[in-house]
Amino acid sequence: MNARTEILDRVRRASADISNDPALDAGRIPRAYASSPMGIKDHVGLFAERVADYHAVVERVAVADVPTRISAVVAGWPSGVVVVPPDLHADWVAAIESAAPVLRDDPPVSLAELDASAGVVTTAALGIALTGTIVLDAGVGMGRRAVSLLPDRHLCLVPAGAVVAGVPEAMAALDPARPITFISGPSATSDIELDRVEGVHGPRTLHVLIID
Repeated sequence: MNARTEILDRVRRASADISNDPALDAGRIPRAYASSPMGIKDHVGLFAERVADYHAVVERVAVADVPTRISAVVAGWPSGVVVVPPDLHADWVAAIESAAPVLRDDPPVSLAELDASAGVVTTAALGIALTGTIVLDAGVGMGRRAVSLLPDRHLCLVPAGAVVAGVPEAMAALDPARPITFISGPSATSDIELDRVEGVHGPRTLHVLIID
């Protein structure tokens, strides 16, 4: 008996009496998650607060003012092309084009072009209030995963109606078959002395517009 077989045998013996649920045997995992603690009166306000705690820039913007704010944010970035998913809202793309050249990810741009771009603008599937987390699932306006991970700056537009209380509510609303990305602030890591370094493996700057 080799080590792999021995380990798997131990796992089987240890889990033999856990469940005989046919759904589990068929690979269908129950998604009846527990709910987050009640008592959150302002999901959007808490979400904005928690996102800002991660050193991200957060603004709450009325729908009519979104193009103006997009243009202003992009105008403040260093010169260079701004990458957008191919299905980003046309009015928002026009707002970006008023401030910088636009590079549509259709056909998919190279990793080198993504890395060299001034930044990227996307939407989001969900926002999680308790954790200040943005969730992308490659839906409309979000693009493929590399688009939001390689550029140095990420401007993300989150509808206020897409903000949920906690992780259980988010997981219940998401399709597990989609490529899901969780973003909690700018990319950051800390060394053994807890010195925080941002932009190591993702955008150094995260700017969030919450659309009320």
